[in-house]
Amino acid sequence: MRPIIPDYLVEALGDVEPDASGAPAAYIPELAAADPERLAAAFATVDGRVYGAGDVDVPFTIQSISKPFVYALALADRGFDPVLAKVGVEPSGEAFNEISLESGTGRPLNPMINAGAITVHSLAGPEGCGPADRVERVVDGLSAFAGRRLSVDQEVYGSEMAHAHRNLAIAHMLRSHDVLTEDARTVVDGYTLQCSVVVTTRDLALMAATLANRGVNPLSGEQVVPGRVVRQTLSVMFSCGMYDAAGDWATQVGIPAKSGVAGGLIGALPGRIGIATFSPRLDRHGNSVRGVSLFERFSSDMGLHVMEEPSAGQAVVRSNHVVGSGPGALRVLELQGGIGFAGAERVVREVLETAPTETRVAIDLARVHAIDDVARRMVLEVARRLTLDGHDVHLVDPETILPDPDPGDGGRITVVQTVEQAMPAGA
Repeated sequence: MRPIIPDYLVEALGDVEPDASGAPAAYIPELAAADPERLAAAFATVDGRVYGAGDVDVPFTIQSISKPFVYALALADRGFDPVLAKVGVEPSGEAFNEISLESGTGRPLNPMINAGAITVHSLAGPEGCGPADRVERVVDGLSAFAGRRLSVDQEVYGSEMAHAHRNLAIAHMLRSHDVLTEDARTVVDGYTLQCSVVVTTRDLALMAATLANRGVNPLSGEQVVPGRVVRQTLSVMFSCGMYDAAGDWATQVGIPAKSGVAGGLIGALPGRIGIATFSPRLDRHGNSVRGVSLFERFSSDMGLHVMEEPSAGQAVVRSNHVVGSGPGALRVLELQGGIGFAGAERVVREVLETAPTETRVAIDLARVHAIDDVARRMVLEVARRLTLDGHDVHLVDPETILPDPDPGDGGRITVVQTVEQAMPAGA
């Protein structure tokens, strides 16, 4: 059988390919010379499978797509309070290169505009590290997100620094407010090196999938940044990642995303998928024209808008039935899918409404593929309270969805591989 997803991506690329609107970034000579016909799209799953079509292995510079990843590195390196003291999280509603600072404090409004990203670059690495070590930390961190060693395009870096007047002006403004505490040009130089890191569409899809996978690279298995950092990063991407088009993007596409002026565009859906596209022609916001069209299609075709997530509450209980009869009867609560709070609440309600009279109760997780922390605690509390009510509780967990289950004070669980193993001997 022919693979389905690559064929879908080829079809999607073919549909947007005739759109020749927009133009490559003109204010940086090296970017202005990019081939405007380049076009690629890639999906990366949280278990490491990558699907791509088009120019997925053509190199280009990461540009502003580096911003969320370096923000994550800074949060991991310095902690939340020091970073938030220097950079806010409010959408600016302005273009990416606006000299946009918070009134009174001089703090940039968010880390996705240049003022915020320049500040964030200065916070990467341990406190007190020098400019060269900071750049090394950034390149190492971006490489960890991609799962391979990345490098800097020195020609693009030189071209950008020769035309970095606006970023230098922003940095000097930041220095005047003591948001930056070191030489403005040195920080801009490092930030420009950061933006000049070379990636492919395939790399970007894996980098996005690392965010979608709570900071764990799906291929290398490395925990690049903590899950708490990823939540903060994706939240800011959702509200600020597409600059002055962020509101339209959030309502129409609904995927945490970030664009770059070289034509790249990424999106990350937690627990689901990383997406990347590449097409150098940009719209007036600095976002890839054909990339935006592709994301709109992906969101619509695949139901990827974060607000369209189907409720797990009604579907999580696959069945509630009794196996056997008499004293050896076993009440089986069979669960399925991915379980979050809504699904766990449905499990609690099911147990309350059923009020099982059987001595033996089995909670069957054989068809459950994921369970978040709050749902885990709720399911274990169900087991604890059933134990306290006199039930003999078994957990059917062949895939170890709940490793080392501890129901807490007074609770008791017997873990088995099959429902049959929860039946009494001779039943």
